[in-house]
Amino acid sequence: MSDCYIIPEKIVSTEMIVVNSRFISVAGPVFSTEEAREFIQSVKRQYPDASHHVPAYVIGHGNSTVAYCSDDGEPSGSSGKPILSVLQGSGFGDAIIVVTRYFGGTKLGIGGLVHAYGDAAKSVLEIMPKAVKVSTCLVQISMPYSFYERIRLLIIRKNAQILDESFQGDVTITGRFLTKTFDQFQSDLSELTAGKIQAQIMDTNPETIMPFGAFEE
Repeated sequence: MSDCYIIPEKIVSTEMIVVNSRFISVAGPVFSTEEAREFIQSVKRQYPDASHHVPAYVIGHGNSTVAYCSDDGEPSGSSGKPILSVLQGSGFGDAIIVVTRYFGGTKLGIGGLVHAYGDAAKSVLEIMPKAVKVSTCLVQISMPYSFYERIRLLIIRKNAQILDESFQGDVTITGRFLTKTFDQFQSDLSELTAGKIQAQIMDTNPETIMPFGAFEE
């Protein structure tokens, strides 16, 4: 799935205690720096009396990313970078983590903070349900009943999603295809029907959000 990438499906949170300090990790999907900033502010509003709100996020995926982190008053390099490192190594794109700390009265030291913030980031990603962002096209195919079973089987073999089937007059199937697989489907459809039937693209979406595993190649 080289043209797909994994994103967080929803906002989730975890909590852990390290030497009396309380670490609350909140993670979720963000698709722009503006959304990321609002996400950070929403966490701050949720925990207004916390000692620190340490964010890290990645917008995009692969070679086209915007990455950001901040220590939010913790010692330099002790908190934001460990969170960002975990996030960048997770395979998630369009993702943010904010780790909120309530200081428990005992200093953890630089090494202790690195481990604590890194572990807090790992804990929230471990429970994060996955979705994918992928380029798709919405397609309609109209056919005589005599072709229905064979074309339906071809659609299934191409791992497309059948969204609707109408049986008025001719049969019309509406489906969603990975954009990169559609041309081959169109070619196979033409061969199957001796050029009599062509699929019509009704819409395209280069950033379709789908449940993880919805398209299996």
